[in-house]
Order: sequence, then C-alpha cells, then structure tokens
Amino acid sequence: MSNPPEIVRRYFALAGQADKEPYLALFADDAVVEDEGRTHRGVAEIRAWRSGTPLVSYEITDVEQTPAGTVVTATISGDFPGSPFAGLRFRFEEYDDTHIRRLRIAP
Repeated sequence: MSNPPEIVRRYFALAGQADKEPYLALFADDAVVEDEGRTHRGVAEIRAWRSGTPLVSYEITDVEQTPAGTVVTATISGDFPGSPFAGLRFRFEEYDDTHIRRLRIAP
C-alpha cells in the first residue's frame, strides 16, 4: 500500500470531524463530488451533502496510484445501518496540494 498525497490524508483526517469548515476548505470552489451516483457541484452543494451525513470514522485499507488519480479503499464506521461498511472506494481524480477538484465515492 502506497502513501496517499497530503491533501488526501487531510481529507480523511478532517472528514470525520464535527466542524465541517476545515473539511470543506479542502475543496475548490467549483469542485465536483459524486457519491453513489449523486453529483454535488461546488462547495455549497458539498456542504449540503455533508450536513446530511452522520459522523463516521475511516480506516484506510488500500491506496493505489493510478493514471487517473489516487484511489483509496476504506472501511467506514459510525451511527448508520450497516456499520461498519468495508470496501468503499474514494477516487481522487483531480487535485493539487491545496484543493480537491473531483472526487468519486462508490462501493
């Protein structure tokens, strides 16, 4: 398993926190997040999406560097039916050292 880039590590460190503002600051203003077929465009839509999700913790089980970006497989645990949920894949397709521009999340 390779080490994820710093922006990806910060994503997982901040995603499970109650204060969502540091997490939201990781995204470019025009970022796109696709979560199980639903598309959220821009920080306002990403904020609305995250406000409707329970707090979870992440255990990274695999990191793969591909030509299309970084793919992280993780197990998520929290107060939701089916917890823990293993094998969720986070495809960071467009990002740089400061912002995520495109992320796809799917089982």
